[in-house]
Amino acid sequence: MRIIFARALVAIPRRTTTTTIKLPSLIQPIQRIFTQPYTTTNVKTAHPKHQSKMSSSGFSNADTGNKPADPYKQANLDTEVPLEQKIKDLAGFMTSNKFSMMTTRDSKTGYLLSRCMALAATESGGIDLLFHTNTESGKTDDLKSDEHINISFLNSTTGDWASVSGTASIVTDRDLVKKHYSPQLKAWFGDLGDGVHDGGPEDPRVGVIRVKMTTAHYAISTKNIVGKVADVAQGAITGKPASVNKLREISEQEVRSWRSSH
Repeated sequence: MRIIFARALVAIPRRTTTTTIKLPSLIQPIQRIFTQPYTTTNVKTAHPKHQSKMSSSGFSNADTGNKPADPYKQANLDTEVPLEQKIKDLAGFMTSNKFSMMTTRDSKTGYLLSRCMALAATESGGIDLLFHTNTESGKTDDLKSDEHINISFLNSTTGDWASVSGTASIVTDRDLVKKHYSPQLKAWFGDLGDGVHDGGPEDPRVGVIRVKMTTAHYAISTKNIVGKVADVAQGAITGKPASVNKLREISEQEVRSWRSSH
């Protein structure tokens, strides 16, 4: 059995790279088994400057007739859940994981660039995210050039994950910086010895990246490790898609509705 991962190289339109990965043995660490790929409709969305160069149709390499081409998604997609519960579960997952990958578009090359960032706080009832940043770093240049951003989280033990797409702004307001400041930040900023740039809350280099959610997609576990192994084993033998996660989507309309009351 093979799992095909497809990713879009949005910086080089009209070109898709595929990687084939063999299904791991069921006795391998659980995190290697259950990080199931999940494709969404906006994966191949181009940067605005490239949109005219891309076809409006999606990619397909198979005709499955009236049968679902992606049975895993059909088996795990969770649509019967109130918005409040979706937001609560997502916010709880992001907060508990803390560390994320922040993806921006490089201001010089146009390529996508990711780096690890620690979540400092959430706003608007859990949907908007705050991260401390050095205002003189490359990511602030990226966001000045293109405000669009993606924040992703992964629990490597359970395979749970989250992807938040939105827009970002760089905030230098001292009150907001101080509200979420931690002395540990000095280790990242350093003390330049000039009495100003000391890595403290008054250091003008210490800023905040505020990410305002536009959409979100995430998956949380529904079974314990024993149940997951059994389900995957059954699927490997029978061809029945493993039902091990709750795949959830939060749309732009749902985000707007939530934001209007929080």
